[in-house]
Amino acid sequence: MWRYVCTFLLVVGFGIFLFADNPNRNTKPGPEVYSVKYETASKQTLLNQDVKLTDDLCRSQCSLDFIKMVGRIEAGEAADKVLKEMKADHEKMDVLIWSKPNQPLAQGVKAGDVHADYKDQANTYLNEAKAAVDKGQHYQSPPFGTGKQTFFVLGVPSHKTSGSLVGVIHQEILHQVADHQRKNLRLEPYPNENRWKIESVDTNTLKDKVVNHPEDNQGTSHYHQNEVVVRFKQEPTTAELNQIKSEINAGSMQKLGYTYVFRTDAMEAKQLMNYFKKWNVAYVEPHFLYLTNSFGFFDRQHGDENNSDRSTDYFQPAENQSTSTISANFVPNDNLYSKYQWNLPSIETVQGWQVNRGAQNVIVGVVDTGVDLKHQDLQGQLLQGYNVISDNNVPQDDVGHGTHVAGVISALVNNNLGVAGMTWYNKVLPVKVLDQTGAGSTYSVAQGIIWATDHGAKVINLSLGNYADSSFLHDAIKYAFDKDVALIAASGNDNTERPGYPAAYEEVFAVAATDSENKKAPFSNYGDYIDVAAPGVSIASTYPDNQYAALSGTSMASPHVTALAALIRSTNPNLKNTEVYEIMRQSAQDLGDPGKDKYFGFGLIDVVKAVKAAAQAKGSVSQANAGSTSP
Repeated sequence: MWRYVCTFLLVVGFGIFLFADNPNRNTKPGPEVYSVKYETASKQTLLNQDVKLTDDLCRSQCSLDFIKMVGRIEAGEAADKVLKEMKADHEKMDVLIWSKPNQPLAQGVKAGDVHADYKDQANTYLNEAKAAVDKGQHYQSPPFGTGKQTFFVLGVPSHKTSGSLVGVIHQEILHQVADHQRKNLRLEPYPNENRWKIESVDTNTLKDKVVNHPEDNQGTSHYHQNEVVVRFKQEPTTAELNQIKSEINAGSMQKLGYTYVFRTDAMEAKQLMNYFKKWNVAYVEPHFLYLTNSFGFFDRQHGDENNSDRSTDYFQPAENQSTSTISANFVPNDNLYSKYQWNLPSIETVQGWQVNRGAQNVIVGVVDTGVDLKHQDLQGQLLQGYNVISDNNVPQDDVGHGTHVAGVISALVNNNLGVAGMTWYNKVLPVKVLDQTGAGSTYSVAQGIIWATDHGAKVINLSLGNYADSSFLHDAIKYAFDKDVALIAASGNDNTERPGYPAAYEEVFAVAATDSENKKAPFSNYGDYIDVAAPGVSIASTYPDNQYAALSGTSMASPHVTALAALIRSTNPNLKNTEVYEIMRQSAQDLGDPGKDKYFGFGLIDVVKAVKAAAQAKGSVSQANAGSTSP
């Protein structure tokens, strides 16, 4: 949990710094304010700030967990049992030691051990911690080590029993934050073409393009160099398909609906597109790659171990968390809410809960990297989803991005743990369409959208994108839209006016990102297609392995709007998707120039106004009929 807990803090600082640091800002955000030079400098400073905040968050969360362990031991549980259980759930707790006053640490109850190369430094700080806790004082050491091997020592005394707890925390996450933020803030070229066999091209011309600087990502698309997507005007016969496969020496062929994906090592995409001109095709296009629209996702190194035992126990329809009313001054007791979740008060979320807290039968599809199916703050909130990448029903997150998105929507509320989601009762349907690199093909994304639609999703979140207008993906979007699904998508993170897809499709509700001062996030894309804005800077949410992370990006803004759409449909399930869209537009708090503008759309979402408007809309039904469990 440490890696992700720490991550969540790291992004919280994203907005704090970014928007306080530009002396040339004015009241009209845009490219004239956030120049390429300023954007790049902001991202680099943000990276440094994120690492510092990650350290702060790790220390805060570790202290809370140490206090919980001490409390359990004070209550009579065996110290060795408590330490082993905590260490098993928190892999970054390298060593934990419970000892009595003036008892040498070597004689205490111990779980784990210190990294051999840093044992001398660790022992020095452990002895300092022991001296402090024996005096009834809390203790934190400065960081020591370097790179991936960075640590700190923590000590917490017991005031009820004769004992204290000290330990060494491994902070590999600090290195991961710096490394991955360089990629995700586009401070380094991404993706690595040699690794993924991906071509980077100008979206308009499909001419090769070298991505060396952050600004190069604007208008850049990526596609598989040996694949094309084809839709025939008339379904080909078996003989014709065999002829095609023979002539292009196809290594594989996939079909989704009426569309085919052909792959061959014998020809590149442009050659394949020319080849298919002789066939009766509605369109032929490159097989585009879609990336997450966030800053700071982590490429986990643990692969899919333990996935085999996760497939049968995460589908747990939850009992209602609360059926009582909540007061006007209600504050969730989730541990990280008050200090870190600036985003929920900024959009009047708690006030919205006075009207409706969601309904179990309004399902939210999260088409992303999957979700951590075992996360303690998502238990009972997840339905059995689908893994498009592996073609099975275990959409386990191996990146962290989808888990973060899901937590913004439906992390358990008022459970004395972690963060609070925006909805209390709406279930998340996880669909994994992006692989361990955080990227996915047009085929996988389209398949995920169709699958979620066919399996009951009423709202779908798409925190991913590309600058290429893909007819294949658009067909999937139209399919879901025609089934009355509300589709919400992130606009992108390159501070460009160039439309990104799927956000720019007319069937999709496009989201830009704001900071804690209701200013445009420097990275947020903009344009006439933007519908609304939502918080997208330093958003605290769930992360794999029972951790929490703060991340920034339009990826984080989008699930706020998705959750609002779910609350609207929970309040009034008779509303069509277009009516849900209109309610969110008309209830938004106007920002920037009066009326709709290209930076904020209709403005910042307002939860209470939107759900009240939904309740009053024509055809509104009672909450009981809507399946709502809110007061």
